Amino acid sequence: MRDVLVRGEASNYKVYPSGHHYFTLKDAEGTLKCVMFRNAAASLSFRPADGMRLLASGQVSVYPRDGVYQLYCRHLLPDGEGALTRAFEELKNRLAEEGLFDPAHKKPLPPYPARVALVTSPAGAAVRDMIRIFGRRFPLCEILVAPVRVQGEEAPEEIARAIRYVSRHALADVMIVGRGGGSLEDLWAFNDERVARAIFASSVPVVSAVGHEPDVLISDFAADARASTPSHAAELVSPDAADLLARVAQSAARLTFAQKRRLETLARALERRRGALKTPERLLRDKLQRLDSARARLDALAERALRDAARAAALRAARLDALSPLKVLGRGYAIAYTEAGAALKDAGTLSAGDTLTIRPEKGRAVCQVITAE
Repeated sequence: MRDVLVRGEASNYKVYPSGHHYFTLKDAEGTLKCVMFRNAAASLSFRPADGMRLLASGQVSVYPRDGVYQLYCRHLLPDGEGALTRAFEELKNRLAEEGLFDPAHKKPLPPYPARVALVTSPAGAAVRDMIRIFGRRFPLCEILVAPVRVQGEEAPEEIARAIRYVSRHALADVMIVGRGGGSLEDLWAFNDERVARAIFASSVPVVSAVGHEPDVLISDFAADARASTPSHAAELVSPDAADLLARVAQSAARLTFAQKRRLETLARALERRRGALKTPERLLRDKLQRLDSARARLDALAERALRDAARAAALRAARLDALSPLKVLGRGYAIAYTEAGAALKDAGTLSAGDTLTIRPEKGRAVCQVITAE
């Protein structure tokens, strides 16, 4: 019994320091001991506990030491939609706490991708729909299909491996990861932690497109963008070629109109110059007239400047004349100069016999000091 599926209620669930999981599955009729080694347990997207109903797949063999049959689990899932929902919420909360869904890590989608990678089943309707939409909207884009299984035990690892491969080798500008609709169990591969971590670590922007509009999966939270369906993802990633052509046509029309206006303006300017060349004497008269006008303005400016300068000089001369000592002499005063030619300020510096020169308003007189006090 190398590939069996067992359903039962978990009991005595223990995780040893080695990382191995030991538990028992039981129902109303019997019990089965189970072991899940560390490598297999690393893929668990939830935390099993006593009392939880589980679906376990693996190989049944005899444990030689105890001589009892036990199930060597390769995969373990919650049994029932309610249990799946609990497992979904538990994984979502744990990854959110690690920051895998933080908007700060989201990468923008390229506006005009040259190559798009489709990580999906090569046999499903979803891949055909996406290729058809790309061919209609943006046929210049190259499509690379990374074929994977999208449900079953091997699907999560295949999807994660394909995402890592496209990212590592930079095979595309953007990546669409997804599949068509199905039950929660059918879509469960996209709720796997390995897929979420591969999406988060991808250097290529990832669009998650799984199922239909109501379906929300872990891959949707980890991706850079979510599309409600694979067809919607193709429309989200591909620009509309018809719209681009219309915009190019509008730009070309505006450019043509602008060039036409510019050529018309140049033509009018050329026509004016051509008329002047036909009658050069008229052009010369116009230039001479402009020269005369400029000369008249220059003469007026020069005359005004001279008047302003003369007025300013007269004002300064009047101020200097008011401050002149000769004005004082006109009122009957005189200035006495010593023999050294200095104005006399203190009579005590004189001696009898010194000669002074007296300067009234008009003329001068030479005098000799008789006494000085």
